[in-house]
Amino acid sequence: MEQTNRTDTAHTAYAVLLAISFAHLLNDMMQSVIPSIYPLIKDKYGFSFGQIGLITLVFQMMSSILQPIVGRYADRHPRPYSLSVGMMFTFAGMLLISVAFNFGLILVAVSIIGWGSSVFHPEASRIAQLAAGGKKGLAQSIFQVGGNGGSAIGPLLAAAIVLPYGQGAIGWFAIAALVACVTLFGVGRWYSRQLHRTVSRTIAVSREVMALTTRQVNRAMAILIFLIFSKYFYMACMTSYFTFFLIDKFSVDVQTSQMCLFAFLAAVAVGTILGGHLGDRYGRKYVIWISIFGAAPFALILPYVSLPLTIVLAVIIGLVIASAFSAILVYATELKPGKVGMIAGLFFGLMFGLGGIGSAFFGWLADRTSIELVFRVSAFLPLLGAVAGFLPNIDPSKRS
Repeated sequence: MEQTNRTDTAHTAYAVLLAISFAHLLNDMMQSVIPSIYPLIKDKYGFSFGQIGLITLVFQMMSSILQPIVGRYADRHPRPYSLSVGMMFTFAGMLLISVAFNFGLILVAVSIIGWGSSVFHPEASRIAQLAAGGKKGLAQSIFQVGGNGGSAIGPLLAAAIVLPYGQGAIGWFAIAALVACVTLFGVGRWYSRQLHRTVSRTIAVSREVMALTTRQVNRAMAILIFLIFSKYFYMACMTSYFTFFLIDKFSVDVQTSQMCLFAFLAAVAVGTILGGHLGDRYGRKYVIWISIFGAAPFALILPYVSLPLTIVLAVIIGLVIASAFSAILVYATELKPGKVGMIAGLFFGLMFGLGGIGSAFFGWLADRTSIELVFRVSAFLPLLGAVAGFLPNIDPSKRS
């Protein structure tokens, strides 16, 4: 018999979702400053592409390794105010990176920022599902679009503030961490009042999921992890090296390249919110498949076209490929009901970790070949999205 969940029929708590989305925006805005200043610190300290990739690797790995552990702990022992505590790590890391004067200190600074991220994402995803009111895809997208919006705004602010005034100006972004900390304290108060519901409720399991064997569930999880690999290896190439690609191929200045990166990341933000809504309405499996595999034709063409068409294709790619993550995360939590924190931590961790490995790999490849070859090679990654066709359909057939 299909179990019910009293929160599935509750009203969606949009105020809470918007609050954590805003905090996510501030969190990821600060994090996106890191790749945005790569051209600046590369010239200032004489870093190689390999060192740039290593900075991203350390940051992403510190963001990823702890997330499943934090998420598993949060499932068993929720801590409503841990989000505010985690944000203080980000505050300290932003101050440190603004005064770091060598490669080692920069690595320490991005590690601290990564710790803050590892605390924030799993617990915030739990809150998003608790506030969803039955609209899990939309709720996850509202939360996620804040992060995408912050990732888009970060390079724009870096171009306006950091590039003209130098590395020390990064310290001003620490103010955003304090604002996020206060916002999350309010969310923590709401979360604390809801905890009795998370203890007393039954866990919703659809008939489609209950019909799956353990082997089928594990195979579906493996496919989702493979899809995260293909998506975020490609996204690592775009977010870390798109500015270098534009500078190298079209001789644009740094500010122009940052504006182009902003256009791509803004499209990612729009695609995220669309993906969650479409997943709720038409089924997450099909959104996942179309999102990743559907970006392949545009990615394959991008390295060979003019500057205006490159920007247009980048926007299309961002719009299409971004719609996958919310659908993947909600699909995974439905496969493993009652483990939202652990699953969110695992997939956010994979997102950061694989993105960091991808950035380091493409930095190594760029040092030994060329940045243009990197984009030609990475363009094949979205083709791997075809494996989404092997996912079981766990969405009720009532979708319309």
